[in-house]
Amino acid sequence: MKKIALIAASLAILATPVLAQEAKTTGTAPAEAKFSTVSKDEMFSSKLKGLSVTNQKDETVGEISDLAIKNHEVDALILSVGGFLGMGERYVAVSPSSVSVRYDSKNNKWLASMNTTKDALKSAPEFKYPK
Repeated sequence: MKKIALIAASLAILATPVLAQEAKTTGTAPAEAKFSTVSKDEMFSSKLKGLSVTNQKDETVGEISDLAIKNHEVDALILSVGGFLGMGERYVAVSPSSVSVRYDSKNNKWLASMNTTKDALKSAPEFKYPK
C-alpha cells in the first residue's frame, strides 16, 4: 500500500513538475522551470507498464498497460486481461489500492499482485479509451 502511495506521488510530480514544492531552479533556466531530485528507489511509470499482475495462487491475471491520472493522482491502473498472443485481450480499469506493487530486492525486480481471479477480471466492466 505504501508503494502505491509512493507511485501516485511520484507520478503526480512527474506529471506536473510545476507543483513540486522542493524543486530548485539553477543556472539560466527561466523562472517557471523547476527541477527535482529523484532518488534511486522511486518507482517509475515505465517500470509499471508491462508488469504482470498475479493473484494469491501466483497465477498471472493481467498486465498493467496504462495509468489513468486524475487530479494529479493515479486514479486507475489499466490492466490488459484475457486473450492469447495479443488476440482477444480487453482492458479493465482497477483501483490502485486493489493492486499491491512491491520491489523484490532479492531478485532485483518489481512485482504486482491482487486478490482476484482471471474470471473475475474477464467479467469486469470493460475499459475503452476515449476517442
